[in-house]
Order: sequence, then C-alpha cells, then structure tokens
Amino acid sequence: MNDTTIIIAGGTVICEDAVLPNHDAHINNDRIVAIRPSSQRLEQNPSDILKPTIIDAQGAFVAPGMIDVHSDYIENVASPRPSVVMDMQSSLIEADRELATHGITTMFHSLSVYQALVFDSKPIRNFENVTKLINEVLRAKNVEEKAHLIRHRLHLRVEIDSVNRYEEIKSLVERGSVDMLSFMDHTPGQGQYGDTDLFGQTLKGYRELSDKQVADIIKTQQTSKKLSLEQMLTLSELAHSRGIAVASHDDDSLEKLDSMERLEVAISEFPITLDVAKSARSRGMHTLAGAPNVLMGRSHSGNLSAREAVSEGAIDILCSDYYPAALLSAVFILHHEVGLPLHKAFALVTSKPAQAAGIADKVGSIAIGKRADIIVVRELPANEGGLAKTIPVVTDVLVGGNCVHQSRYPVIASSGANASIEQNHNALSPSFIYDEKDQLFSENVQVA
Repeated sequence: MNDTTIIIAGGTVICEDAVLPNHDAHINNDRIVAIRPSSQRLEQNPSDILKPTIIDAQGAFVAPGMIDVHSDYIENVASPRPSVVMDMQSSLIEADRELATHGITTMFHSLSVYQALVFDSKPIRNFENVTKLINEVLRAKNVEEKAHLIRHRLHLRVEIDSVNRYEEIKSLVERGSVDMLSFMDHTPGQGQYGDTDLFGQTLKGYRELSDKQVADIIKTQQTSKKLSLEQMLTLSELAHSRGIAVASHDDDSLEKLDSMERLEVAISEFPITLDVAKSARSRGMHTLAGAPNVLMGRSHSGNLSAREAVSEGAIDILCSDYYPAALLSAVFILHHEVGLPLHKAFALVTSKPAQAAGIADKVGSIAIGKRADIIVVRELPANEGGLAKTIPVVTDVLVGGNCVHQSRYPVIASSGANASIEQNHNALSPSFIYDEKDQLFSENVQVA
C-alpha cells in the first residue's frame, strides 16, 4: 500500500459528542490518525518527498460518511419500469455512483422476500431476481475499497408469509450472505395498515380494483399461513450467532414488542405510534424512522411523525427508505427547524445506525483509528420567493481514505469558500471542544 496522507483542513468537524470548529482531520492511508485545531497544522518541510494532500474544508462541515440501514432504492435502479429488469451488476454500479454523491458511504440494501406480491407484481421482487441482487451485493462487499465507491451490505427483509422460502432464507443467513435481518408483517388490520380503509386506498393506487376485490385480498391476507414464532426464533438465533443485527417492522403495540423482545430484536423499524417507539427505546432497542417522513413533516401512511418522535427522543436512527437524498436534508431540517444540535442530528445517520448494525468499531464517527469514511458538506445558498435559505450538498466523499467523489459548485467557489489553505502554521493554540449550543466548555482536550 502506498503511504498517503490527507488533511481535511479548516472545517467544522462533527464528532459523535462534539462540534469542533476550525479543526483538521488527518488521514493516513485508510485510517483517521488525528483531529487537531487548524492552528496546530505542522509546518511542512519543502524538502519532504511525501507531502499531505490538503482538502479545503473552510466554511464546511466535516462529518462521518452516512450509514443507511434500510433502503430499497436499488430496486428502482435495477427496475426503472415495472416490467423491466436491468443487469444487476450494472445496476449496483449505477447506484454506487448516486449514493456516493448523497454522502452515503455504507448502504444496507433492503431486499424483500414475499410469498405474495399484493401491491404490485414487479418482477424485480421475484425471488430469483432478489437472489441475483443478493449475490451481487455479496460480490461488491468482497471487493469494497477496490471495485466500488461505497460499502454495500444486505438487509434481508422477510415478510412472515414467506413460509415456502423458509429453508432458503435460513440458508442465506447460514452462508453469511446477510448483514441484517428483519421481520415484516403487512397483513391488513395491524401494523402499518391497521386502518384497512387506508390499505384499500393504497391497493387502488397501484392497480384498478373494485371494493369487492379489495375485500377479497384483505381476507386472503388475513387468513394466509405465516411463519411461526418458533421459526422466526430459529432464524433470529442463527443471525445472532453470526453477529447479524435483527430488526422488526411496523411495531404497533406493546404486545408485539414483547414478542420482538423474545427474538432479541435490536431495531424497531417504523414504530407506528409515539408510545410504542418510546417503549421500544426503554427496552434498549434502537428505533428507526424514514428521512422522507422528516422532509414531508408526516408519515405517508398517516402514522408516527418522525420530527415529533426525534424531538421526544423516541427515534434514534433515520434511514432513506426509498429516497437517498432525504438523509442529508433531514439532518439539516432537524437542526435548523426543530433545533436539534447538529452533532445529534448527524448521529441519527452515522454513529447510531453503526451501533445498531454492529459496525461502530470500524465506521460511523470521526475518531482516531476508525476507517476514513468522511464527507464534506456545504450549505448551498438559494433563494425561493425572496426568502433566503440554504440547501446542504456534499462536495467531497472519502471511503477508506480514498476520495471517491468531488463536486464543485461555482456559487460556492465564487464566495471564497474554496480558497486555498495556507499549509504552514507556526502558532499553537489549545484544543477546544464546543457543546451543543456552540458554547465553549472544555479547554486543552486531547483529541490527537
């Protein structure tokens, strides 16, 4: 490996528990090796053969690469039309490029196993195509930091009507193809579709159906055979034995949480009500909501408001669900409009999902010894209707110390934000850490 040093210089570094203005993140090869005040940047000897690469982050936020533990976006890339399935490897490469531009450096592709495709009959969700995508994600995982821009992982979503696929699901977990396992139940009358009228309206949004046809589908779904709790327990125990996180989907009652506790579920995805979300947190579970919910200010299915739940401390992870661009926007909406401290808003998409997925020892925060998955974020000035606002954009992405993406917005460059960094500093100053209100509370903190 070539010995390379990168300094992301002069930005506001977002650490897990602090915001550090005017700091540098030092990277050697694939690791973060130091976090120092910019004023302490060492003077470079002109005769040195190896000089660091400087990434100018003045006026920008330097944050951990985002970790998305639940997204079926790859389905849209691989199947841009309901009847079309594209080449799987090309699709993953295409998703790779787009996800990097959004600052997502680890993606858990959420691929689903169903017995019956109720809402649509997209061939991308046929088990043979799901298996092809699973194999492609596994291949990408084996060559990451070489043949791909970001880290690809598999989140296998198991609809509990998948009785005939039980042995195949079990085999996927046993073979190490799965990085996260979740159990879903979309039976109308409970969970996400506790309101059967809403279920019917959703069905009619996908295809033309009469009221009688909707009623027949509801009855069929409610009476269909499901995986037993014992079968789910077997899968859960198998996952735990291999260090794989287990999640539940659309928890809607304390009784369901009781069952999920028996499965030692680590993540409650999309809890339906605030009380259920709070109960899940009190039981030690991570709780997840969709970032699109934050953007819209509501759930698209009329359930829990993510903004309210985050404010109440009932949600500690955000995922993109189906819209990758939502993650970064949600962070800044929660900061600017809800008042969440920026490091806590970023934690929802970085350190918290890393903890839930069991990968926090490697990624998810800017800390010495972690892999250098880092993004540089600037707020792009914009004007709409005479009202000044900003839009967060990712200008630099590093994965394992490799710069995999750069964007240069002329409006940012013309403002002087990309001015060159002076590399020689003789003055030294204490290391400062700022609290969530940007008030100085600690001096001479050792960060490197």
